[in-house]
Order: sequence, then C-alpha cells, then structure tokens
Amino acid sequence: MSPFAVKAIQLLLSLSLLIVLHELGHFIPAKIFKTRVEKFFLFFDVKFALVKKKIGETTYGIGWLPLGGYVKIAGMIDESMDKEQMALPPQPWEFRSKPAWQRLIIMLGGVTVNIIVGMLIYIFVFYNNGQKIVTNDNLPNGFSVSQEFKDLGFQDGDQVLQVNGKDFENMNNLNRFLFLRDVNNITVQHPDGTTETLALPEEIGMTMFKAGDLEPFQPMRTTVIDTIYPDYPAGKSALQVGDRVLQVNGTDVNTFRSMSEAVGSNPEKPVAITVIRNGETKEFTVTPNENGQLGINNLAREYTNNFQQIDYTFGESIGGGISYGYNILKDYVYQFKYVFTSKGATQVGGFGAIGNLFPDTWNWTSFWMTTALISIILAFMNILPIPALDGGHVMFLLYEMISGRKPNDKFMEIAQMAGFFLLIGLVLFANGNDIYRWLFE
Repeated sequence: MSPFAVKAIQLLLSLSLLIVLHELGHFIPAKIFKTRVEKFFLFFDVKFALVKKKIGETTYGIGWLPLGGYVKIAGMIDESMDKEQMALPPQPWEFRSKPAWQRLIIMLGGVTVNIIVGMLIYIFVFYNNGQKIVTNDNLPNGFSVSQEFKDLGFQDGDQVLQVNGKDFENMNNLNRFLFLRDVNNITVQHPDGTTETLALPEEIGMTMFKAGDLEPFQPMRTTVIDTIYPDYPAGKSALQVGDRVLQVNGTDVNTFRSMSEAVGSNPEKPVAITVIRNGETKEFTVTPNENGQLGINNLAREYTNNFQQIDYTFGESIGGGISYGYNILKDYVYQFKYVFTSKGATQVGGFGAIGNLFPDTWNWTSFWMTTALISIILAFMNILPIPALDGGHVMFLLYEMISGRKPNDKFMEIAQMAGFFLLIGLVLFANGNDIYRWLFE
C-alpha cells in the first residue's frame, strides 16, 4: 500500500472516531436534559446521505461531505438554519426552552469529550509503552548548535543542564521548550568542562520562528555520509556512503550541521566538497539544488536506540498521561499566536497537513498518539469564540447568564451565518495552502 494511502486511511479513521465522540458529547447531555435530537451525522449530508436510519426521534447517518459532523438539536440555531422551526412557539423538548446552564453543558459537551479522549489515549499509551527520553548520558557528544545560538554564547558539544534554573532531563523536549515556553536562560556545560548560564532574549520563540530555526539544538553528528538520496545531486555525483567531509569550498567543517549550512548558502552553485575515503583525500564538485541541498545525510544512527526507557504503573500513567496532555494543550494554545504573523499564515494547513502528522507506515502507537493530539487540537479550535463553533454558542450563553438578557433569534441567525462563511473561508485558505505546497514546494 502506498504511503499516501496509509496516511489517508489513518486520517479518515482518526477523524471519524473523533467526530463521532465529539458529537456524542453534545448528544448525551441533550438526552439527559430531555432535549430532542433530530439528527446525528458523521460528515455532512448536503442534499443526500450515504446511509441513514431513523431510530426513535433521531435520524442517524453518514453524509458524503467529510468536513466534520453534527447533531441537529431541536430549537437551536445552528448550521441547519432551520428558520421554520424557530418561527414556531417554543416547545418544552427544545434547546431554547431549557435553562441557560443546561444549554451551556450541552454546548461544552463536545469539547469536554475531546479533552477527555486525548488524555485517556495518552494514559493508556504511557501504561502500555512507557516513555522514551533522551538524557545527557544518551548524548555523550552533546549538541551541535545553530549559528544564531552560537552568537548567544552556545558552542558545539554543549550539554544542557538546566532551563530557567531547573534541572532539565528530557533533551527531546529542548527545542519545543525554547519555541513554546518562556525560557529566559539555559545552563550548559561546554566541551572544555566549564559551566555557564546563558541568558536568552525575550520572545526567543518568535525569533526562532521568523528565522526558520526551529531545531537550534541537534544531537552532534559527524560529517560521515551514511545516506545518499538518489534523486538529489549527490546521487548523481561520485560521493559515496562512508565518505567523511572535511571541507566545503576550502572551509573546514567538523559537524554535519556546519557542513549543511556551508552547502546551503550556495544553492544552485557548484560547491567543492573535500572528503577522506579509505585514508585518501579526494575533492568533488557538486551543485546543490534550489534549496541548497545535496541529498546526503548522517542520520546519527548511533543515537537511534540510545534512549532511556521509563515504564509506568497504571497509577503513574494516569498522572503522566494527564500531565503530557495538559502540556500539549498549553503548547498548542501558546503557538497559536504564530498564526497571526505573515509567515505563520502561509503555514496554516488543512487536511493535507493533518494527514502528514501520521506516519507513512502503519504503527498503532503513532496512530493513537497522533489521534490524541488531533483530539486536543479539535477541542481548542472548537472552543474559539467564533459563531458557528461551540465556542460561539458558549460566548452568547455566558452573555445571557451574566446579563440576564438572551440575544434575539434574528441576531443569532446573522451571527451564525457570518461565522459559517468565516469558517468556510478558513477551510478554503488552509487547504489552499496545502495545494500550493504540494505543487510548488
């Protein structure tokens, strides 16, 4: 099966599961409060449904348009825009006849379920698989550091000891902390054994984002080539796996990162690569592609299985899973600010970007971890105070509960329509970005 098909199947399965559970989050409290639910659909049934069956007062079905799902609750202004029903006198089984606190619980149900589902998945993955972390013991050669961070005093070969004055253990999280947390200083041990605490400028995450430097700290990799990609320039050159690069255009390079940066500064220009092969020094001229890439790599295979395994009892997995899920949510909320930059707007993605979160070979652990991430993302996106989303309804309900005044139905219809068109525009924009990247990047 092709990698595209594997990702597509995982995406469809994951979203279908999360959509059904989200809508159950609305359906169950609606039933508890004796509110009539007229429809429960996976995907949208515009004009027709693929499958539908009425059981009791509710029609269950699967639509043909896979952009989400919905429950149609009687007496509620929603995406169905059922004006005829709303023109009739309120009935006791309708949403609009229920107390505001009951309506609030119904509207918060979907988001609540998404949060719970994400946390539960993390709990069971931690219990079943434990967690793999990378410590300084697993990185005996330390990190290679980007030039931007070298300008701040960091050095190739540094080992990170503390972040914001607290011991830092899992090096897998270092770049994410820098990008998504308020990091003021980092204490490192330099290769010469000295220890230094280095201050970071404010908004270091935004600086990293604008510079495209999202992994300033990488495991130290040598310049030995262990992978050559055949469709890249190196694949058509005389370079070989096992060559150790000594110089790029006559400049010494001693880490894979410094070599990549030297090559990357010369896109589509011939580059002199000096290597040592079987004790003999050789020089080759290779022209990087338009992205400054030769198509060679050192995958640091010596670190592939060099990690520390942490196993959890079921009780420990509850705390570990909830803490992990909470940090995922907090980090996603924090990084949302990047969307409102010119660069961030171009990186907003739709279904293609979501699909690429999944691996291209089937792996149940990766599937469930990605599904948990998407569940938490859906919770956050749905609670945004935009009419037509759950958060929009919650916003108006809170206004009603605080002011004692309920917005009139005409206003709600206009707000719902405006929110609907805004969401359609965002969906088109996000998926348009996916298509652009697919065609031109």
